Amino acid sequence: MGTMTIDGRKIEFTDEKNVLSVIRKAGINIPTLCYHSELSTFGACRLCTVEDGRGKMFASCSEEPRDGMVIHTNTGKLRKYRKLIVELLLAAHCRDCTTCVKSGECVLQELAHRLGVKQVRFENTREQRELDFSSPSIVRDPNKCILCGNCVRACSEIQGIGCIGFAFRGTEAMVMPAFDKKISETDCVNCGQCRVYCPTGAISIRTNTGSVWEALNDENVRVVAQIAPAVRVAVGDYFGLPKGRSVMGKIVNVLHRMGFDEVYDTSFSADLTIMEESAEFLNRVQKGENLPLMTSCCPAWVKFVTDQYPEYVKNVSTCRSPQGMLSAVIKEYFRDPQNAQGKKTVMVSIMPCTAKKMEAERPNSYTKGEKDTDIVITTTELIRMIRTSGIDFAAAEPEACDMPFGFGSGGGVIFGVTGGVTEAVLRRLTNDHSKEAMHEIAESGVRGEEGIKEFSVDYQGTEIKICVASGLANARKVMDQVKNGEKEYHLIEIMACRRGCIMGGGQPTRAGDRTKSLRAKGLYNADNTTIIKKSDENPLVQELYAGLLKGKEHELLHNESYE
Repeated sequence: MGTMTIDGRKIEFTDEKNVLSVIRKAGINIPTLCYHSELSTFGACRLCTVEDGRGKMFASCSEEPRDGMVIHTNTGKLRKYRKLIVELLLAAHCRDCTTCVKSGECVLQELAHRLGVKQVRFENTREQRELDFSSPSIVRDPNKCILCGNCVRACSEIQGIGCIGFAFRGTEAMVMPAFDKKISETDCVNCGQCRVYCPTGAISIRTNTGSVWEALNDENVRVVAQIAPAVRVAVGDYFGLPKGRSVMGKIVNVLHRMGFDEVYDTSFSADLTIMEESAEFLNRVQKGENLPLMTSCCPAWVKFVTDQYPEYVKNVSTCRSPQGMLSAVIKEYFRDPQNAQGKKTVMVSIMPCTAKKMEAERPNSYTKGEKDTDIVITTTELIRMIRTSGIDFAAAEPEACDMPFGFGSGGGVIFGVTGGVTEAVLRRLTNDHSKEAMHEIAESGVRGEEGIKEFSVDYQGTEIKICVASGLANARKVMDQVKNGEKEYHLIEIMACRRGCIMGGGQPTRAGDRTKSLRAKGLYNADNTTIIKKSDENPLVQELYAGLLKGKEHELLHNESYE
């Protein structure tokens, strides 16, 4: 513990890793572009530069705090210095800010306004480079890259993939895949975490909102939406509502007003996933075959394991993801001419995840030669559509989802957080319906933000060993340990994004620790207020198995392969 003086105020510090953290602790929002608390310190942008009591200037992100330090954060020299940095960055930056997909959300744009950059005195002599549209999930625009390195470190440190990096030196320096390949030609899993950490429009979501508007305007088309659990806790704060609050009812209202014919809850098909996956798990445990069972809900994880650990593809659950299950079931429902009523059905999936766009294009996302999910949009794209519509989201009255696929159990809702799939499986496996039993499962070790969680539970006298991991760098650790025989599990749940879908690549960016925590809390609160906690007790699921699904379970709910 120590004390430093920041702008004349005494501030105590304990375990803060750098001066920047102490400054922020003091309530001073010092500008940064390349710094992120979950990434290694890079110190490239120099915007966080401060002065000490002797007039020495240094980047606060890369300086350890020391007792007795005197720090100045807002001197005339510093303001001039930061303004010049932003101006120089803009000098080598394309200036289509009004039409940029990141306009209004761009950190560089915000800092230019904040620091009073009224003009850019320097000519942009940088060669204009071609945009990379090869990925179904993201778009790379090298002309908007400011070399902060956030995407490089996120891909390498958090995801352990490293499909992009720095090339060349000096004024020729660039961020690109090795050998200037298209992003689709790399090991990219479409998780979108590079986009989450990018402060500009250099990496953005490949948007599909135009196709949605086109479908909504076609009177011969029935437009059906499904909404993933994590979406409901990431929309409200954009429109001034408390962070992490579930606004599912408001989203349903707004989608209906936009023209969507029917709106369903993906937590319903999450219940279907649990029904099928828990049965598959028990079958494998009884036979002692293809263990550990690995979850299949996250498409980025599935691509990761199929590409890099092909010998374990047999261990991945054959169950389709909740998105895939619900789209296949709905398309089957509307194959009945009586239900179709002469209209073509367009299935729109609203997801927190950019990888879901990739999943919808894979061969195993087709049934009877027809694409199951026609269009995937992310939470961020949904917010843009709401803004375009002009509907007052905050004032919208909550509405219930449509039937017969509009209700999910609490177990389905918590799919959006890391450990949620496992918790829902454990609920399914217990015959105890009491609150005490649900609480015991929640306290078993399945919850929490840790990147890797290990625990065991008793199932009819058998010790079931479980591992829950989020972030693909953590997934690689788990897989290597399993491969080397260092660890032995019965069930492994992997989410590609740290903390699960609540922090998916399609969610609104610039979410701090408080926001991340509140999004998870919002889903757990939604679970708490749901009467039915167990997937197998969802009456709509039971009705589906007795009706439409009868004899079609494998065709509609499972994958034949992961090619």
